[in-house]
Amino acid sequence: MAKGFCHSCCGIEFMGTMGSHYDLGRFGAERVGFSPRQCDLMMVMGTIAKKMGPVVKQVYLQMAEPRWVMAVGACASSGGIFDTYSVLQGIDQVIPVDVYVPGCPPRPEAIIDGLLRIQDLVGKESLRRREGEHYKALLESYGIQ
Repeated sequence: MAKGFCHSCCGIEFMGTMGSHYDLGRFGAERVGFSPRQCDLMMVMGTIAKKMGPVVKQVYLQMAEPRWVMAVGACASSGGIFDTYSVLQGIDQVIPVDVYVPGCPPRPEAIIDGLLRIQDLVGKESLRRREGEHYKALLESYGIQ
């Protein structure tokens, strides 16, 4: 259920969340897939360079519908402390984000809370939402057909 771009501290916190103390598996998310076609949740972690923006968008487009995105940590959410020409100031400039997880690095509890929020979205989302005009306009604003 997860596809991650692990980077330094955020990746370490995600690995801690998968460990026995926090046990992410009890929430139904213990299978980490590394192929976009087999995943429905993309977890973007760490600093994203502007050169990586098109690559992240391509991976997002390769994922099967329905798909969700979670921005984990300050760097993925807002660029973090790196306000430079080469760093993307938030992954939401490239792809739509469903849940933001705060922190630098985020605590395992915050990652679990983000995953539970994604599960709430999945449970409450109607089957027709992704065919609606609002969703299509959102994807169009990102240049996604």
